[in-house]
Amino acid sequence: MILPIRAFGDGVLRKMCKPIDSDYPDLNQLVENMMETMDASNGVGLAAPQIGKDIRLFVIDSTHMYDEEADGQRRVFINAEMLDEYDDAWTFEEGCLSIPHIRENVDRNATIKIRFQDLDFNTYEETFDGMTARVIQHEYDHIEGVLFIDHISALKRRLIKGKLTDISKGNISVDYRMKFPKK
Repeated sequence: MILPIRAFGDGVLRKMCKPIDSDYPDLNQLVENMMETMDASNGVGLAAPQIGKDIRLFVIDSTHMYDEEADGQRRVFINAEMLDEYDDAWTFEEGCLSIPHIRENVDRNATIKIRFQDLDFNTYEETFDGMTARVIQHEYDHIEGVLFIDHISALKRRLIKGKLTDISKGNISVDYRMKFPKK
């Protein structure tokens, strides 16, 4: 089922998310719905807060960002914990399904090490680099209550303030389902 994506201004996007355990209700269905929603929205990642859930869960699909699909990752991350971010930071233009029509350059480290669990609650510590690392960092920020616009300068945030206000009021048009904050 394709779920509506929460728009900028929804309080859940600023929450520090809670860990979950294997008793979380209908987790497999939730992950399946998140993958379907991400795909239908042409996204490369989707975090639980973006669908209104303040839990430490996100999905990614960076396969579209590489010349060879085998270089990307389509994964589920539960209870993720960033262990390290290293190598030189590099700039890339990012966007977000919760903040449509706004793209800004964001500096992120090239390589990360992260601990997370899969759907069976097996724990992994893995290192990722390149575009996959960037997508993971973006989605990880969501479960920490951070948005990509928090990584841009105050001047750039002031310049996009009107667009952000329009998004929070639902004064935009997108080709995927969105849920806007109550007026």
